[in-house]
Amino acid sequence: MNNYLSIRNLSKTFGEFTALDDISLDIQEGEFVCFLGPSGCGKTTLLRAIAGLDMQSEGEISQGGREISWLTPEKRDFGIVFQSYALFPNLTVADNIGYGLRNQSVDKKSITARVDELLELIGLPDSGVKYPAQLSGGQQQRVALARAIATSPGLLLLDEPLSALDARVRIHLRHEIKSLQRKLGVTTIMVTHDQEEALAMADRIVVMNQGVIEQVGTPQEIYANPASAFVASFVGTMNFLPGTALGNERVQVGDQSLCCSCDEFAPESSLQLAIRPEDIRVRHNGDATNRISAAVESMEFLGSFVRSELHVPGMSHRLLADFSMNDVRDLNIQHGSELMLDLPRHRLHLFEHSA
Repeated sequence: MNNYLSIRNLSKTFGEFTALDDISLDIQEGEFVCFLGPSGCGKTTLLRAIAGLDMQSEGEISQGGREISWLTPEKRDFGIVFQSYALFPNLTVADNIGYGLRNQSVDKKSITARVDELLELIGLPDSGVKYPAQLSGGQQQRVALARAIATSPGLLLLDEPLSALDARVRIHLRHEIKSLQRKLGVTTIMVTHDQEEALAMADRIVVMNQGVIEQVGTPQEIYANPASAFVASFVGTMNFLPGTALGNERVQVGDQSLCCSCDEFAPESSLQLAIRPEDIRVRHNGDATNRISAAVESMEFLGSFVRSELHVPGMSHRLLADFSMNDVRDLNIQHGSELMLDLPRHRLHLFEHSA
């Protein structure tokens, strides 16, 4: 794939506040990219800069080899879907979808054909004569999506398009959006604060924090190999344990000396050791390198697994571990159980100790 959107050294300030700080990013043609981060991290500001809705203070943007850095929105090639849908309440669904085509002076017959095609595509073939108020939230969002792609834009921008919907509709619609994006092949950027949404939909995720990019990678890369403690804590659940590098691939955590790759840390330096709850093993494969004892202090049933809070003698922090229902049943794990756990060295992550 070829780079379709290139962002170079983009910054945006509001008075003394820096919303974006020297952002550089390439997005490939046909890619589905999620900007992920907490409120105020700069993800929406970056999307609006790409659209020309909020011009950057510094930096350059090019789309399909064309410089668009200072073009007004109407001179850029994109469709956009907002969180609020922004449908015209006084226009029918068909007129909402065809609105952009009419602005481009497309003939009426072609508009009707395109609208009918899109209504079929979003699964609402008989809703063209209805008004937005007669549709559910999920249906309105589909109409907003159809309106955004009606003019066949090269870039589709989605600003938290699912956040106003209830959980079940949101899950259903995210699969529909991803399927539609693949079918159309349109380069797509979606802003979200929902990590599950980003992991499920994105080809690549751009994790942002305080106006900078913390990490760019596939969902698998972001989850399995977080580049910073922030990414590790924001994407998924992670145990963090304060430790000290000992050298010779060992880290001291409380009274436990654990084996892991820590060559980048000088001996005696403070660090954070991290492990995901599902990576803590209660069934042993013969490797006792990092085997520790623990007591179950609480258990929370979460459907296919049980999240257990564990006390490890000599550790000041409790561990969260996710055990499958098979583990719980076969090993009779319950409140108060004494367990032997393995912390696989290849599942341990090390980060600089944060003040």
